[in-house]
Amino acid sequence: DTLTLRIITPQKVLMEAQAQSVQFPAVDGLTGVLKGHAPLVSALDSGVLSWKGDGGRHEMFVAGGFCEVRDNVIRVVTEAGEPIEEIDVERAEKAAERARQRLAGKNIDFDPAEFDLVRAQAALRRSLMRQAAGRRARR
Repeated sequence: DTLTLRIITPQKVLMEAQAQSVQFPAVDGLTGVLKGHAPLVSALDSGVLSWKGDGGRHEMFVAGGFCEVRDNVIRVVTEAGEPIEEIDVERAEKAAERARQRLAGKNIDFDPAEFDLVRAQAALRRSLMRQAAGRRARR
C-alpha cells in the first residue's frame, strides 16, 4: 500500500522512494497525498516536502516547481532540492542577507539596470525557507 515518490530537478532525478504518505508545500497550502489519491497537478511553493516511508519520516527542501499525482505516482519537478539535514544554515543566512540588500537597493556591486524585484523577493523567500528547514533538521 505505497506510492512512488520521484523528486526531479533539471540536472537529475534526486530521489525515488516508496511512501505511505507525502506532504508537499503547494502555493495554496500544505497538501497531503495517500495511496488512491485523485489525479492532481499543483504548483509548488518553496518549503519542506515530507514523506513517510521505510525508515520513518523523511524531509527535503524544494525550491518551488510543480507536483503531479497520478496512478499512485507523485512526480515533483523542482529547480532545486536537498535533504534538510544537509542544508548549510549559515550559507542560507548569507543568501537571505544578499537578497535583502538587493531589495533595499543597497548592494554597491549591483547594477540597477539588472534589478529584478520579483527575482530578489523569490531569492529571499527561498533563502528564508532553507534556513527554517535547516534549523528544523537540527531540532
